Amino acid sequence: MSLDTLVSSLTLSGMVSLDPATSKSNRDMIGRDDANDIDAILALTNTEVNEAITTVQNNADSIFTWDYEKGARPRLNKLYEKAKHSMWDGETDLDWTTSVDVDQMVNHMSIVGQVQNQPLFDLAEQPGSPLRNWGDKEWTELGRESLVWQMSQFLHGEQGALVATAKIVETVPWIDAKYYASTQVMDEARHVEVFAKYLDTKLEDHYPINVHLQHLLDDVIEDSRWDMTYLGMQIMIEGLALAAFGFLHSMTDEPLLKKLLRYVMSDEARHVAFGVLSLQEYYENLSLAEIQERQEFAFEAALRMRDRFLRQEVWHRMGVDDVKPIIDAQLNAPPESKEFQRLLFSKIVPNCRKLGLIDAGEGWLRTKFEEIGVIEFEHMESTDEEYADFALGSDETAA
Repeated sequence: MSLDTLVSSLTLSGMVSLDPATSKSNRDMIGRDDANDIDAILALTNTEVNEAITTVQNNADSIFTWDYEKGARPRLNKLYEKAKHSMWDGETDLDWTTSVDVDQMVNHMSIVGQVQNQPLFDLAEQPGSPLRNWGDKEWTELGRESLVWQMSQFLHGEQGALVATAKIVETVPWIDAKYYASTQVMDEARHVEVFAKYLDTKLEDHYPINVHLQHLLDDVIEDSRWDMTYLGMQIMIEGLALAAFGFLHSMTDEPLLKKLLRYVMSDEARHVAFGVLSLQEYYENLSLAEIQERQEFAFEAALRMRDRFLRQEVWHRMGVDDVKPIIDAQLNAPPESKEFQRLLFSKIVPNCRKLGLIDAGEGWLRTKFEEIGVIEFEHMESTDEEYADFALGSDETAA
């Protein structure tokens, strides 16, 4: 499948751990039987929004391996060799002199994404709606705030990936995996750098981390088992990011952002493939009870990531006191208006299938993915099969 086909396809359409190190944020979410429980979604709040530093307990053991045989896992070794030759430089390969007209960019994206916002337009027509008195000024402001919010969450997620992948270097027992993970640490540092610079110099604004994303990152770091860090970060968070980057890449006509996203996507595809290749081997030897824990882990992670895109912080900044009707409108929108939400899972679902998670234990995860309307993606290519389609061409870098 070509990159153009992949991008055009994007245009169309309780994290549970029985380990003693299970985080409090995770335990608070166990028992949410209704995935659309708005009160449960809104119950989480960011209590450290004004803090410059947040500390999360890392409960994992650092593992040394004295088996230095390089290439014992050929597909991981191939990925490592490819990563070494795929580095790009955010300072020299991106033209930061590009002038960005944010209002023009937001206007273009609002036209392209009009179907996605239709539930909000419909809500604005209802008596007593918190959006009832909105005019063109407020809708334009919503577009700008949403862009800043989205780019801010990309930034925070990339720092989460930076920390999580450094943990993988420490905790994974295979030398080929340590080699590759070390290249991803450099990739993630580069991603943090370019998203931060775009926010600072082009958008000149930012949002704090979304509470659902923060809790998910906490859970990924706090769990003592190395494969849970892989599953939470490489499969779930990075898989969603790859889809979200592709969606935004297809929607924007701003050349600097478009190229930035293109470069980041070329790395992210390898990162997700790294997770699939590593966990596929490991999960073959787990018991059914252990697999079921990972199914529950994956589904709660999926809900956290979906909930993060409800943009609670944007509504509060715009002065909306009662956000429940807005959240309800987004969660219960007709299928044609939920393409973005659904497409976020276009990489996650086939990768979970490749890992054997969907149908294990009488298909528990299949049922859950059916409930949130994303199971249809299961037969798309898994990322370990398609990552080469995202590779940068020789004409795409300045070096």
